[in-house]
Amino acid sequence: MSSNKNDDPISDKILNIAKKNPKGISDKDIVAAVPDLSSAELVAAINKLLQQGVFDLFNQGGSLIYRLKAQTSKQAVKGADNEEKVVYNLIEEAGNKGIWIRDIRIRSNLANTQLTKVLKSLESKKVIKAVKCVNASKKKVYMLYNLEPDRSISGGAWYQDQDFESEFVDILNRQCLRFLQQRADKIKNNPKGPILGRTQSFATAVEVQKYITDLGISNVKLEVEDVVTILNTLVYDGKAESNVYPDGSKVYRAIESLIPPPGLVQVPCGVCPLVFKCCSTGLVTPQDCKYMDEWLEN
Repeated sequence: MSSNKNDDPISDKILNIAKKNPKGISDKDIVAAVPDLSSAELVAAINKLLQQGVFDLFNQGGSLIYRLKAQTSKQAVKGADNEEKVVYNLIEEAGNKGIWIRDIRIRSNLANTQLTKVLKSLESKKVIKAVKCVNASKKKVYMLYNLEPDRSISGGAWYQDQDFESEFVDILNRQCLRFLQQRADKIKNNPKGPILGRTQSFATAVEVQKYITDLGISNVKLEVEDVVTILNTLVYDGKAESNVYPDGSKVYRAIESLIPPPGLVQVPCGVCPLVFKCCSTGLVTPQDCKYMDEWLEN
C-alpha cells in the first residue's frame, strides 16, 4: 500500500513545521524546532520527503528552502470520481477562508447524503479539513488540509479551540502597560528637557512585540498587529496615548491615569501567568519565586 502518508515520526515533525511556514523552511528552521535531530536523520528524512514529491526545493541566499508543493492535495484526488473533483475544486477556490457546506451543496448540486460521503472521503485522505469558526461555533467551513485558517475564521492569537482566551489577553495587556511604564520611568526628569523626555518615552508596536516575545509568556507567535490591538485597548482605557511620527509610524507611551494603578500591577504577581496556581504549598510558591526575589532586590 503506497501513499504520501508518513509513518516516520521525524518526517511528520518536518511536515508539521512546513505546514506552519507556507513560505518555506530551511535546515536551520528544522533543527531549531527539533533540536535532538542528528544530521544523518535530517538528511534521510528530507531525502525521503523530496523523493515522495512533497516539497519544492529552492535556493535562497545560499540556503536550501523546502516548501510544501501546492499540488500535493491535487495528486490525492487524481483518479477520484467526478463528484470528489467538483467538491475539491470548490474548496480549493475558497482558499484559507473556507466554504460552508451549504454553499458546496448549492454550487455542486449534490444531494446531502452524497455530499456528506464525498466530504468524508476527502477528509479521510487528508486532502481537506473542517474548521470551526469563532463567530459561529456550531458551523464549520472546509478548506484544503495544508492551509492555515484565516484570522477571521480562527480568531488569531486570542482564541484557542474557538474559546476566547480572556486571561491570556489580560496578562498581555498588563505586560504591555508595564513595558510602557518602565520606559516612561527611565526617562523621567530627563536632563535634556521635558520635551525630549516625552519623545523618548514613546515606543513602537515592534519594540513592545520584541519585549513580549523575549518574556516567553506566549505559546503562539504574536504578530505586530496583535500587539497593536492590545496597545489600542490601553489607549481606550486611558492608560496610554498614541502619536504618529513624521515617517508615519505609530507610537505609544504610558500616561498617568486619573485613578492610580493598583499595587498588584507593579509586582511580579500582577503579570504572572501562574498567579492562580501559586499557593503556600505545591510546585509554585511565593517562597521559591525567583521573580519575587529579583523584584525585592530592586
